[in-house]
Order: sequence, then C-alpha cells, then structure tokens
Amino acid sequence: MMIVNPQLFNYRLIISSLLVVLTVLGVYSFTNYKSIKSYEEFLKQEKFLIEKELSEMLESYDELSQDYDLMASQLQEAKLETKSALDSLRLLKSDLSIITKFKDQLSVLKTKSKVLLATVDSLNSANIRLQKEKRYALNTIERKSFEINELEEENDSLNKTIDVASILRASSVNAEAFKINNNKKKSTTRARPANAIDVCIGLVENPLTEKGKKEFYIQIVSPDNNVISDKGEVYFGSSSLIYSQKYVLNFDNKNLDICTTVATYKEDRPLKKGTYFINVFHKNTKLGSTSIELK
Repeated sequence: MMIVNPQLFNYRLIISSLLVVLTVLGVYSFTNYKSIKSYEEFLKQEKFLIEKELSEMLESYDELSQDYDLMASQLQEAKLETKSALDSLRLLKSDLSIITKFKDQLSVLKTKSKVLLATVDSLNSANIRLQKEKRYALNTIERKSFEINELEEENDSLNKTIDVASILRASSVNAEAFKINNNKKKSTTRARPANAIDVCIGLVENPLTEKGKKEFYIQIVSPDNNVISDKGEVYFGSSSLIYSQKYVLNFDNKNLDICTTVATYKEDRPLKKGTYFINVFHKNTKLGSTSIELK
C-alpha cells in the first residue's frame, strides 16, 4: 500500500497552478504586446500619411506662387500654416490625441487649399479667356492694319494719279532766234548776229490743275552742251535744274499762249553754229521741248 505525503502533494499542486498561471500570463502578455505593436504601427502610418499630405500641399503652393503674384499673400499664409503644422508633427511623438488633433488641422488646411485652388482655377479660366480675347484683338488689329495699309497704298496711288493728271500741259513749244539792235528785232537763222531767242508755249486747259501763280523755267542748251544765258540753279527736292529764264504767270486754267525773250550774255556771243535745244519746265516736270538750227 502506497503512502502519499500530503505535503509533497500540495507542493505539486501549487507548482501546477503556478505553471498554468504563468502560461496564461505569457499568452496574455504576448497578445498584449502584439496589440501594442499594431497600435504603434497604426499611429506611425497615420502620422506618415498626414506628413505626406502636408508636404504635397506645400509643393502645390510652391508651384502656384510662381505664377500668381496677385495671390501672393494668401498663398504665403497658407504655406506658412501648412509648414508649421508639418514641422510640429515631425517633432512630436505619435500619439492618438496628437494624430487626432493634426487630422482636424489637416481637414481645415484642405478646405483652405480647396478655396485657393478654386480661385486659381477661376484665374486660369479668366486667363485663358483673356488670352483668347488678346489673340482676337491682335488678329483684328493686324487685319485692320493690313486694310489701312492697303487703303494708304490705294490713296497714294490715287494721289499720284491725281498729281499726274493735274500737271500743267503744253500743247506746243516753239522757238526762234532774233537779232535785236536799237530796239529793232529781226528774225535770223545765222549764229553770229543772233543775240536773243524767243520761246512761245501753248498751255492747255486742265480741270484738275489748280488755278494760281505758276512758275516756268526755260533752258536753252548750246551745241557744246552748255546752258546759255545761265541764271543759276533751282532745286526741287533731290533734283536741280540750271535754267536760262524764269517766267511767272497767274494761270486761270484756260488755254493760253505765252511768249518770252531770252537775251544772251556777252560771254555767250557770238553764238556757235549748230543745234540749240529749248526745254520748258514747270517745277521739275518737263512740259515740252523744241530745237532750232543756227548756221
């Protein structure tokens, strides 16, 4: 018959109970440890996501601030507020109350960001519309400038046509050499006795020609290509004319014959034998010409 020691039995019972308790505590501690680690990971992930959103908001503000000077103060304020929140979050340990607080702040910042972005979208739409209006205005200006240039060219062409059409015209130019002695005038074809040349011009009526004082320049060129009875040089813009006689009359735009006598200077006499060319000018426009032969 086996005798059991009561004291030893009690020890075994206690040890068994302790092992059960330790096992239960170990399982509980392990489960609790896993729960704490998951919670910390959750807080860490939440903090990372909030930091990421805040950083993306800052980047978007940096991009916007380059193009919208008019909103500089609003953008700067939003940037500072977002950056402050991001810096504070990075410095603080992950905690549920901290995460909750920054989530609320992130929500407020997102709302402000939406308002700013809506304003930017509105500005973009307005800018696109203004760019279209600008292009339309530039195209209109270009088209109008082209039309104006065409009108100016047509006007210039018309003015030139009118100028050409309104020029004084001569139906005839005649010349004759004379010998003048003691107020007696005798026609001659000989070079030696000739000391004057009469020039007659037949002016033609032209409705486009303005009435008023008109100046005519007569040029007589000798056989050796010199201007006789040289009265000097007259300038018309970039051109000039050496003339033998100037004749002025008040033209009333009717058919008219005029004559003038060109007396030769002593240094021109005796006139050389040969052909003399007589040209008649109004300003720098040649109205007509003729020639005489002296023997």
